[in-house]
Amino acid sequence: MKNGNIELGALGSQLGGMFKKLGAYRAFIFFLAVATLYGFILWRINTYSNTPPSQSEENAVSAAQPHINQAVVQKILNLQDNSVNVQALFNQARGNPFQE
Repeated sequence: MKNGNIELGALGSQLGGMFKKLGAYRAFIFFLAVATLYGFILWRINTYSNTPPSQSEENAVSAAQPHINQAVVQKILNLQDNSVNVQALFNQARGNPFQE
């Protein structure tokens, strides 16, 4: 190798010797690779979670607001006024909305 020519046989034996020396550190190299991958994934999650929404995404969310028909609301209020059981049901739901 001193004359600038590369011999494939010598290169293979040199790489084999290098891999044998690195074999003692394979657990550390594996840990380092996993930690690097984990850090990269956390960095990408942080990058994506902190990006502000675009104008089109904001418009889509504001346009998707639910619309309640006023006639349906009036019908429910009329039913509530007419029935004691329904009044009790509505009052119970107002008191504890998370109970089934």
